[in-house]
Amino acid sequence: MRVLDELEPKKVFHFFEDLTMIPHGSYNEKAISDYCVKFAKDRGLEVEQDDLYDVIIKCPATPGYENVPGVILQGHLDMVNEKEDSCPIDMDKEGLQLEIVGDNVTAKGTTLGGDDGIAIAYALAIMDSDDIPHPSIEAVFTVSEETGMEGANHIDLSGLKNRRLLNMDSEDEGIFLTSCAGGGRVDSKLAIKRESRTGVEMRVELKGFTGGHSGTQIILGGANANIMAGRIAAAVTEKTGAALDYMKGGSKDNAIPRASELNFIVPESDTAAFREAAEAEAQKIKEEYSVQDPAFNIVITENATVTKNVLTAESLDTSLSLLFALPNGVQAMSADVENMVETSLNLGVMSTEEGFVHYRYAVRSSVNSAKEFLIGKMKRIIEHMGAEYSFEGAYPAWEYRKDSKLRDDMVRIWKEMYGQTPVVQGIHAGVECGLFSDKLDGIDAVSFGPQMSGVHTPEETLSISSTKRVWDFILKVLAVKD
Repeated sequence: MRVLDELEPKKVFHFFEDLTMIPHGSYNEKAISDYCVKFAKDRGLEVEQDDLYDVIIKCPATPGYENVPGVILQGHLDMVNEKEDSCPIDMDKEGLQLEIVGDNVTAKGTTLGGDDGIAIAYALAIMDSDDIPHPSIEAVFTVSEETGMEGANHIDLSGLKNRRLLNMDSEDEGIFLTSCAGGGRVDSKLAIKRESRTGVEMRVELKGFTGGHSGTQIILGGANANIMAGRIAAAVTEKTGAALDYMKGGSKDNAIPRASELNFIVPESDTAAFREAAEAEAQKIKEEYSVQDPAFNIVITENATVTKNVLTAESLDTSLSLLFALPNGVQAMSADVENMVETSLNLGVMSTEEGFVHYRYAVRSSVNSAKEFLIGKMKRIIEHMGAEYSFEGAYPAWEYRKDSKLRDDMVRIWKEMYGQTPVVQGIHAGVECGLFSDKLDGIDAVSFGPQMSGVHTPEETLSISSTKRVWDFILKVLAVKD
């Protein structure tokens, strides 16, 4: 049974609900890409789909707009798959369960995919209508934006003629983005040795951290669950004979991890001391982050006596030393833009395999030299500790354009429609405008979107009224002739 069909604008919410029925986490975009290709073919529109499943749809101008400079409508097809521990949905295979709560659309127990399904829905609704005046449209839908913008990096844009780019991948209504940070992904893999140990299996789960987007929300100073797990591991192994089996947390490098898990083998005589040490360190964390992460808690589960291959004391020491030596969080604030982060990094994924410990970081900076220095610093630390270093998924910064007719038109129209001057600013996060600007000479771009909250978490919401306001605004922008 459909949930959103009575909402306005009807076509936008119709297409958005269609998209939520199709699993489309990063690297699982074929089905949603095929949906967009079928949409275009059913309407006789020119369409291209590349080998990564990026899609370009070309829609001709409506009568009277043939000589108006065309626009690129752009968004990404993938979403971040995160869900509550109790949620039974397999997000790789099942659609989402939508619900309306007040003025918001949300999904039960999972992320919603408003980032960036709403951009796709806007574009499809425009191209599906015969009563919306607009210049020629080139709709560009990319894949794997959330994991490093692989789609935008890969896609061939040489066939595009338009140079006005409306990137609809922002989450704050009334804020127009005109520059962004560049960045990439740093991986560290540390080889470890294991030895057999018999004892009581003790599992420690760290839960309730706020988490969030590692670009836009890292300024809030919340705890990183993976770093906090390292603190617990250090505390219990320094004060008891506990040996570490594994530590893991997070699934995306660009999401601040909300939970982490540790598993230990503990001598039976040390179980009480183990619990005391873990709870004491957790209390310190709770007090330090009482404002940012008031819901933090730990759950300690004591299981049966087992024999397992655990990290040797030397491997554990090196693993924790590397974890604590590598920086994390905000590294520098912008000297040019008030209250904007310039440089940061986030330990988004931590895992322990049979033969190595893996740390994955998202690195960002709006200053290329600062980004390069931070990455070089990490490389030195990682290799000095005897671990394997790699860097991938690089994307360029999007530099501010002083002269922008598109930006000026959009600011004027927003003020005329809603009586308020929109905020024009940069963002400490990667948006695909940087790659588009790098590939297309003379491009004039603005990133914007309707109001969303809790992006990249199961608390994600999309405002219904804001979706309507931004829709009306887009139509006004498309109607500009001069």
